[in-house]
Amino acid sequence: MKLSLLTDQLHVEATTGADPSLDPDVTAICYDSRKVAPGAVFVAIEGFAADGHRFIPDAVHRGAVAVVCRKPVAADVVVIRVTDPRAALAQLSCRFYGQPADRMTLVGVTGTSGKTTVTYLLEKILEKAGHRPGVVGTINYRYAGQAFANPVTTPESLELQDMFRQMADSGTTHVVMEVSSHSLDLHRVDGCDFDAAVFTNLSHDHLDHHGTMDRYWHSKKRLFLDHLKPVDRTHPVRAVVNTDDPRGRELAAALGAKVLRTAAYGDGDLVPQGVVRDLAGIRGSIATTHGEIPFDSPLVGDFNLENILSAAGAALALGIPPAAIAAGIDATVCVPGRLERIVEGGDRFIFVDYSHKPDALENAISALRALTTGRLITVFGCGGDRDRSKRPVMGEIAARLSDVTVVTSDNPRSEDPLTIIAQVEAGVRKVCTRRLSADAMSGGWQNKGYLVEPDRGAAISSAITAAQAGDAVLIAGKGHETYQILAGETIHFDDREVARQVLAAIGPSGA
Repeated sequence: MKLSLLTDQLHVEATTGADPSLDPDVTAICYDSRKVAPGAVFVAIEGFAADGHRFIPDAVHRGAVAVVCRKPVAADVVVIRVTDPRAALAQLSCRFYGQPADRMTLVGVTGTSGKTTVTYLLEKILEKAGHRPGVVGTINYRYAGQAFANPVTTPESLELQDMFRQMADSGTTHVVMEVSSHSLDLHRVDGCDFDAAVFTNLSHDHLDHHGTMDRYWHSKKRLFLDHLKPVDRTHPVRAVVNTDDPRGRELAAALGAKVLRTAAYGDGDLVPQGVVRDLAGIRGSIATTHGEIPFDSPLVGDFNLENILSAAGAALALGIPPAAIAAGIDATVCVPGRLERIVEGGDRFIFVDYSHKPDALENAISALRALTTGRLITVFGCGGDRDRSKRPVMGEIAARLSDVTVVTSDNPRSEDPLTIIAQVEAGVRKVCTRRLSADAMSGGWQNKGYLVEPDRGAAISSAITAAQAGDAVLIAGKGHETYQILAGETIHFDDREVARQVLAAIGPSGA
């Protein structure tokens, strides 16, 4: 592709350096100078850790034929100055890969919690409707029968457009995508016009990045205000909004008649009827303008009822028949690390959940609290180098809703694990001052209390060993993750594996 064709839609502030009329052929786009090869265009991104302008000489040395940047620089290649290189990267990527998203139906899911589960539900619904879905999300990227590891929920625009091209070339018909607030802020989905968008909820998270809840909310809304296709005769509704959430009600009011409102507890366009909840799942039906949709889902908890409604709403917005929606909901047996039951626990109910935010933790504990006849033991910690303000909040939630709280490490990253634990413990002690010793485990915990055990494996072992028949153990924070980051080193660690190892050693029967 010629440089002039690649860049003809850019809002260019100035062009300097080599004569642009030479119009070189472009073979690649890069924002990492180490990946530059002859013929590439290098986009200098001002990142959180490093400024890409520093690496322009290296990119030119490696054969870049042009540089896109914000600051004035001197170079012997074409230098194209723009206001926002991240936005330019997205535009260039869409152009370079031939607007691949236009060849597929795009569904975006945003919100603090529930995104992953909604994408899993929609994936199954689309399969049951005879489509070939791909998924871009927190756990992995999936399409054409393959799964790929992911470094982030929503990849950078260059990698996203490359993946979209591969998806489209492989016959993928629909893409269901978790759209994070970071990705919206950082222009990663610029150039993507979504056929449907889902809002799940909004609660405390990512304030280390956004600063305030209002800024966080502003980022989330951009999916609906900036990236959603206009309605038409074929698609009279494209937005699906959980109006049980206050921000959802605000969004629905702003969107007007062009929205499907889901409500597990209030009035909406999709509401549940005759719902039965237990540790085996959720059963009932969804009342819609298209008739009732019966379902029998193995997913557990009221928050998963909200996720089911969101997925059903998105499917209806896409024109999926109710029968396929019901079949897809029932076929979503397990979402990895989302209240995933460790069945080897037998009559001790052991669940692993990704809840690493206050709202998500409260939802997970509350779901099990409502269904558990015995004690509820929660094991959790908070990640390092992330929003510190949520640590005491989560400690208070766990102690208030659990019979026993085991405070441990999550991914400390570069922080001191004991410092993080102390901040969590400050919240725990607002509602529970009885600190237990490890020796108290063997005798069982008859009263509320909490234990501090920095070693996550030992914490999980203590909780499961102490659990009796009818008790529930929630291991929260890491979910599907198969690693732990300690002092900058990444080691293999999987809560589910550890739980199964403990159970294999002590047996599944209650103590």
